[in-house]
Amino acid sequence: MTAAVFIAGTDTGIGKTHTACTLLHALRAAGHDACGMKPVASGCVETPQGLRNDDALALRAAGVDPELPYALVNPVALRDPLSPHLAAAHDGVAITLAPLRAAFEQLAARHSTVVVEGVGGWLVPLAPGLLASDIARQWQLPVILVVGLRLGCLSHALLSARAIAADGCRLLGWIGNRVDPSMDAPEENLDTLRALLPAPCLGVLPHGVAPAQAAGCLDAAVAALD
Repeated sequence: MTAAVFIAGTDTGIGKTHTACTLLHALRAAGHDACGMKPVASGCVETPQGLRNDDALALRAAGVDPELPYALVNPVALRDPLSPHLAAAHDGVAITLAPLRAAFEQLAARHSTVVVEGVGGWLVPLAPGLLASDIARQWQLPVILVVGLRLGCLSHALLSARAIAADGCRLLGWIGNRVDPSMDAPEENLDTLRALLPAPCLGVLPHGVAPAQAAGCLDAAVAALD
């Protein structure tokens, strides 16, 4: 049976891809046949092979098979670096869950673990009546929340955890990512998150350390998926 997890973020730009790639390296080091997926990505660039997204390429490279068909890793690639519902409208694309699910099922048939990275925060709109959270909710994926450690992270983390629970999803745990190396009182903020979030801390990633080298920080996250 394939294990899968949804990587959510407290906001845009807090290191979901970095965290997902680090988790993939950690899973592989523990013997998991793991691959990554970015169902929807905006801000893609035109290449001879078609539209490509840096985050999706990083996820593919971090997985066990860097030659996976790109369309499975990132089935909806959008040009403009905007909220997906706006980028899709600019491209004349209608985002629906069915093709995303079809790509996910193909990945799940090939690999024992699929790390699915969301887009933006929990409630980013994908299309009328469709939110990024619906991927985790309708596919019944447990959620790992990435908390970008910077000023304001406490409220963002608590609000995200509350929304995840309200949507009926299971918050497996959270990972702190030191996106701001000059953040004041980082350890006190981490202690506050540990006390207030309704799920365990599954690791804290250092600033400026590549995923392959930081993988040992996520042993607890690997254990949570076992």
